[in-house]
Amino acid sequence: MSFQQGLSGLSATSKNLEVIGNNIANAGTYGAKSSRAEFGDMYATAINGAGSAKSGIGVNLLAVAQQFTQGNTSTTGNPMDLSINGRGFFQVSSPSGETLYSRNGQFKLDREGYVVNNTGDKLLAQGWNEAAGRAAGDAAPIRLQSGLGDPVATGAGSDLALRGVRLAINLDARKDVPATAMSFTQPDSYNFSTSQTLYDSQGAPLTMNYYFRKTAANAWDVYASVNGQAFDGPTPATGLVTSMTFDAQGQMTAPAVMPAINVIDPRATPLATPLFAALPINFTGTSQYAAGFSISELKQDGFASGELTGITFDTSGVVKASYSNGRSTNLAQLQLADFTNLQGLQPLGSNLWKATYASGEPTGGGAPGSGTYGALQAGALEESNVDLTGELVNLITAQRMYQANAQTISTQSEILQTLTNLR
Repeated sequence: MSFQQGLSGLSATSKNLEVIGNNIANAGTYGAKSSRAEFGDMYATAINGAGSAKSGIGVNLLAVAQQFTQGNTSTTGNPMDLSINGRGFFQVSSPSGETLYSRNGQFKLDREGYVVNNTGDKLLAQGWNEAAGRAAGDAAPIRLQSGLGDPVATGAGSDLALRGVRLAINLDARKDVPATAMSFTQPDSYNFSTSQTLYDSQGAPLTMNYYFRKTAANAWDVYASVNGQAFDGPTPATGLVTSMTFDAQGQMTAPAVMPAINVIDPRATPLATPLFAALPINFTGTSQYAAGFSISELKQDGFASGELTGITFDTSGVVKASYSNGRSTNLAQLQLADFTNLQGLQPLGSNLWKATYASGEPTGGGAPGSGTYGALQAGALEESNVDLTGELVNLITAQRMYQANAQTISTQSEILQTLTNLR
């Protein structure tokens, strides 16, 4: 007579209750994955099958398998909360430098500007290569430098399509040639004017004024001043930038290409000190129609310095830093990791997993939404995939199973007592 079956049943059911209890406890844990106790029956069999006990000797816990099904997505409004809809794990670096993996996207900035999770592990991403327009290199912790972002002088921006100044305007063909000599202080000496802000190499703003003066039919001169002073040189400083001509249809015929000009700093001594050396000014799109003066484009590529105001993630995992001067800079791009055998990952707690021999090495790294990797959503978190209703039903079932196994032991005990009472 054996108590083995009942004892193994109690042990297995107790472990099942632990698994169910852990699932219920983590029903509200973002990124948590439910587990399932998996059992196997046990038989004692001698060599060649002789003397086998066909009734079996109980049950054994084979594995506690995690279920990596997708959890629901919950929006939070926090731009640093991230969720993955599909396959893949966030890669984080532990304080010891070990790479770990997580589905919990609750990230924040630490005192040094690193993007970290609640246990201080740093989120990894590939650095952004501005020249190539994509991420490149090995994954490294994302860090935001606090303080002022570097200013960019007009004409030195990274946008090659905008480089310098772009103006696209319409000059009214019906206007007459002014009768008075050109003077910035005499409005009747020019037909139209407009202005924009430029920035020097230190981010200081300067006002660039443009004056458009008709000189003949289909011909105009363009003058400019910086902070009210002409900039083309001290002898004489007329401020003439270029002359434009138009055909009978109002299309600009000259200049075909506006030569870059040297803008003199009116604050400097001597006056000829260059403020912007070879500043590109592009009038492409300018016309002369019998319509009012209008501006369809007035842009420049300079920026003042700016304070860091925030960080955002787009759907492809590109990390962008935003500054108070209106600029945004790509810093890095997240690279998700995936595994051939997800059940082989070792859970470490705190919503982290570690790669093992059973899981295999991560299958490379890919941007969110590429290949088989899931899509990224900022301002949202993946909820636990625990089915609370199902777990409560499983809890009742496990309790009944525990009671039933205890009853088999009780029954065996009564039978043994009957045998011992025989006379």
